[in-house]
Order: sequence, then C-alpha cells, then structure tokens
Amino acid sequence: MAKALSHDPQTQERADEINGQDVDWRGKVSDHVAWGLLVYTGLHIFVTMTQLKSSGGSLLPYFALVVLVGAIIPACRWVEKRWDGLSDGEASDEALAPQFKREMGILWLCAVGLPIGLTMLAKGIMAAF
Repeated sequence: MAKALSHDPQTQERADEINGQDVDWRGKVSDHVAWGLLVYTGLHIFVTMTQLKSSGGSLLPYFALVVLVGAIIPACRWVEKRWDGLSDGEASDEALAPQFKREMGILWLCAVGLPIGLTMLAKGIMAAF
C-alpha cells in the first residue's frame, strides 16, 4: 500500500524503461499540466494575494487573480492538446524526450515564475504611485 501511495515520476520513468514499457508522453504531459496549474494557482493565491492584500482594501487583486488564472488555463490546455493529438505510436517515441523536457521546463518555469514575477511587478507599480 505504501508503495502505491509514494509516486515519484522519475522513479516511474526509470521503472518503465527497465521493464521495457513504452513511455506515454500524453499522460506525462497531462500530469505536469495538472500539477503545474495547482502550483501556479496556489502560489498566486498565497504569494501574490497576500502581498497585494496587505497594501489596501482594493478589489483589484481579486480581479487580477481571476483574470490571470483564467488566462493561464487556455495556455496550459494548448500545450496539453499538442501532446494529446499524438498517435499511439508517436506517444511512445523516445525521440520526443528532449522536446518533452524542454516544454515541461518552460511550463514549470511559468508555473513558479509568473506568480512571483507578477507580485514583484505589482509591488513596484504600487510603490511608484
């Protein structure tokens, strides 16, 4: 039971390679997108909203939260659709590994970097006025 609950993607990837199972890039992208959205939204709520809320009682931070979360979802869905459109043969092609790593790196950079960058930008704008 404990083994089933502890899921390490890197361990799973190595296990798939050792067992001779094909990697399904579609599923991996879907997992990364889902977790990326959770991390982005969580950081956006707890970092950005905490910082902006401390500076006044404006509704602007809440509006920004809705707009920015609403904007990132279509972008993540677009990435997921690109990979989801692969055929079964293409989805297990190891030649896609570099492209997968590059795109998931960008996804995670955005998921973590955008909330922090937007917080810094908003704080700078508020300090200027």
